[in-house]
Amino acid sequence: MKTHLLSLIKTVSPPALLLAGILSGHPTLADPLTPIAEPGRPAISIIIDDLGNLRDRDLRAIRLPWAITYAFLPHTPHARELAKLANRLNKEVMLHLPMEAMERNRLGPGALTLAMTRQQFLQQLRDDITAIPHLAGINNHMGSLLTQHPGHMRWLMQELGEHDTLYFVDSYTTKDSVAIQAANENWVPNIRRDVFLDSDRDPARIRAELHRTVRLAREHGIALAIGHPYPETLSVLEQELPRLAAEGIDILPVSQLLDKHMQRFRTWRAFLSP
Repeated sequence: MKTHLLSLIKTVSPPALLLAGILSGHPTLADPLTPIAEPGRPAISIIIDDLGNLRDRDLRAIRLPWAITYAFLPHTPHARELAKLANRLNKEVMLHLPMEAMERNRLGPGALTLAMTRQQFLQQLRDDITAIPHLAGINNHMGSLLTQHPGHMRWLMQELGEHDTLYFVDSYTTKDSVAIQAANENWVPNIRRDVFLDSDRDPARIRAELHRTVRLAREHGIALAIGHPYPETLSVLEQELPRLAAEGIDILPVSQLLDKHMQRFRTWRAFLSP
């Protein structure tokens, strides 16, 4: 049996990792899979969610001149076109995968729900993956209900594991999410969102959340923020990102943020595979 990964979330404390490894036989701090902070420049990734419905708004986001990652809702009017454009501009593309929430919000097309059978769930997931070209990874849209359910998260991660090239970002819409655990158990590279930039659309609050992201990166080496293509968010990014880059903050696509602390992930996975 393969040794399962410990949680790769950087916020887990070293003592907790060490104790878990001793008690369970999982990798501990000495193992290659355990993320250890590397010296060098702090790095952040920013995901812009909810793309695909409003072309002009989304074009402004995609044309930001930094290595921002763009998450497209499946089966939306402009998702394929704009994902192709993002790829041509050397931007990283994600699927923003709708999942059932605790609140009965409208999820839009392509949603995964608790009521689905395994076959229905996997067919919808495969349709969603093929709807967005040039995918590097997936994150959840809403999902505060679905991400709490181990069985459904296992279905999801088993399918992503078959692709072998996709990572998963837990948007972390509930503290009870088991998505990261399921990803680890199925060898899917993963990371959890640290900051929502624009839960409050006031520019001062967005700027404060961006600065909090940078503080986390300075403390932990990396940090991941999620925002939306709101005019207020895009204006703050246009103003602040040049200054952050000048201060020595690396702005990376999500895949490179993962690689920063998990460079040996695929080698170790191949070593443990039968």
